[in-house]
Amino acid sequence: MVTDQGTVRVDVWIWCVRLVKTRSMATAACRGGHVRVNDERVKAATPVRPGDEVRLRHGGRERLVIVQQIVRKRVGAAVAADCFIDNSPPPPPREALIPIGRRDRGAGRPTKRDRREMERLRGQLLDSDED
Repeated sequence: MVTDQGTVRVDVWIWCVRLVKTRSMATAACRGGHVRVNDERVKAATPVRPGDEVRLRHGGRERLVIVQQIVRKRVGAAVAADCFIDNSPPPPPREALIPIGRRDRGAGRPTKRDRREMERLRGQLLDSDED
């Protein structure tokens, strides 16, 4: 259901256009201060209208979208893409997201030997970055 007039709650809109997976995640993002409309922190019930700029910090990245159309029900991905203009910065490279020195769950604290190996590995990675 796509309409061009009126307003809709910001939490409903970011869920309908598939910026977040669930409606409760959208409400929690608003409650946590991760949603801004026209550079103002908003509550979940704040109305959005076409032309508004919505900033959402979710999933480790910042999304910056401009509202094109008002949607009151969750729509498919193809229709959702037409409802906003995405001006988000590109996501960080995949290599930047890989954590260094992950241990298996239940492995306990690292031993002194494990810790020295991790420090040696980190030292090699840091030295190679400086070249």
